Amino acid sequence: MDRLASTIPGVDHHRVSVNGTELHYVTAGSTGFPVLLVHGFPETWWVFHRLIPLLSEHHRVFAVDLRGFGDSATAGPEHDSATSTKDLSDLIAWLDVGPVHLTGQDISGPTTFRVAASHPELVRSYTGIETALPGFGAESLADVTHGGAWHIGVLAAPGIPELLLTGHERAFLTDYAIPSLAASPDAFTDTDVDELVRSYTRPDAFAGAAGLYRSLLAEGEELRTLAAGKLTMPVLAVASFSDLTPATLRQVATNVTTVRIDGIGHYVAMEAPDQLAAALRSFYKEIDGK
Repeated sequence: MDRLASTIPGVDHHRVSVNGTELHYVTAGSTGFPVLLVHGFPETWWVFHRLIPLLSEHHRVFAVDLRGFGDSATAGPEHDSATSTKDLSDLIAWLDVGPVHLTGQDISGPTTFRVAASHPELVRSYTGIETALPGFGAESLADVTHGGAWHIGVLAAPGIPELLLTGHERAFLTDYAIPSLAASPDAFTDTDVDELVRSYTRPDAFAGAAGLYRSLLAEGEELRTLAAGKLTMPVLAVASFSDLTPATLRQVATNVTTVRIDGIGHYVAMEAPDQLAAALRSFYKEIDGK
């Protein structure tokens, strides 16, 4: 790995070629049913670095950088959530560890839901953390006239992320993205910020997020069709900042458990890793015990 990349004890870094791209992922733990953690924006696998040690005591844990994020290959201008879904599905199959406890947060929600809906044989359980789906209310997050976030429109507009965000990555993170969505002032240390800045200052570093946000605003009808056959595996909805996650997942799955973690913001794995780990371990244990 790049010598500037941050890491933690007990984590190994890997690269794999799947679906015409190269993905970076980390692993921890050697026993138990596998868990795959998938980040959102403005994130990389690093946002799980406090959670991974808590889960890897009893699980084999994998955390991936999506195409266009972190240390995975950059994304092309036509990138979308369907492509990201194929990346993840191929990765799970390539890992060859059996069906995974799939956990997606934020903008990876549509991608991870697509994996669970289209490849249920690869998914032991599905967890959505602070996420929503197009066709089920996620589009409202871009409606600035009703409290939506301006950065969604910026990222979805071709050429605009490069025009407005390139060269201002640290300010975007420290002056907007983190303070506006995190309720815990100490949730992100200087090391955390430095690692995210390192990732988002790569050439074309916003292309992955841009493709997923463009998809968010265009794939509602497609996801409604896909969700017509509801998820039948156990589903966990983790909410803190918004109630959209449980409201959405109850519409697209038959067996939904809801956990709410109060007193924090949007970045659950960074702000409340102990509480999140306890919720996930309890959820996984009930499934794995059967």
